[in-house]
Amino acid sequence: MPAHQDQYVGPRDLTRWTTPVGRLLVRCVRPIARWIGPHGALLLLIAIGGGVAAALTAASAEVYESVVESDGVAALDRPALDLAVSLRQDWLNALITGYTNIGGPVGMPILAVSIMVLLAVRRRSWAPVILLPAAAFGSLLMTVAGKDAIGRLRPPLELAVPPYESSPSFPSGHSLNALVIAGVVAYLLVVRQRRKRTRALTVVLATLFAVSMGISRVYLGHHWLTDVLVAWTLGIAWLAVVITAHRLFLTFRLHRAALHAAPA
Repeated sequence: MPAHQDQYVGPRDLTRWTTPVGRLLVRCVRPIARWIGPHGALLLLIAIGGGVAAALTAASAEVYESVVESDGVAALDRPALDLAVSLRQDWLNALITGYTNIGGPVGMPILAVSIMVLLAVRRRSWAPVILLPAAAFGSLLMTVAGKDAIGRLRPPLELAVPPYESSPSFPSGHSLNALVIAGVVAYLLVVRQRRKRTRALTVVLATLFAVSMGISRVYLGHHWLTDVLVAWTLGIAWLAVVITAHRLFLTFRLHRAALHAAPA
């Protein structure tokens, strides 16, 4: 695979680090990349990042719980649920239930694997095979860590649309996973798209998918609004980790290609 593959998003070179923090990160990771190679460094960084993200999710549980029990963002939960109940109709309930199943424990893996295979074959690249499963596994770790740490109850069953769910409410796994998977897919697409309008459309569609999936959870009464809001925050943070790790991979792969080409 050419060293420049996936290197640019429009005119921006992803292997150029313009901030002091970025340059420091490159200097710190370079010895690891020389030791185990760019692919090994990518997997190691994602593994470490996933562990740290899961630990921070669990550690922040007490802070989150104290916030939602106060008069702060939790004041949004009940009004949002009441609004959802007032908007419900049988046909809309059935439609949104079918849609939200896409982001469930069955629908999302099928969707993610299908996209992964399609992108890997069309691009002739291992990047989708590495990034999509790694990103999904990290978001799953964060979901499990948050649910186990807090055990927050879901909205009352009488205000929810069946089929009912019994696992803890925080964070919304559908919302977190949808954002991460949509974000990684959008990233993999935009690095190969040359037209600015096409890249913008890709980002908009990914955002709409993630946002609508989260809203569907509130509409159906399966999650509180704050469960979804925090899931989006966690998802954006984890997505940043995955993309940064891939940028480092691209940087060190380019460096290695330049060293190999030097004698010629």
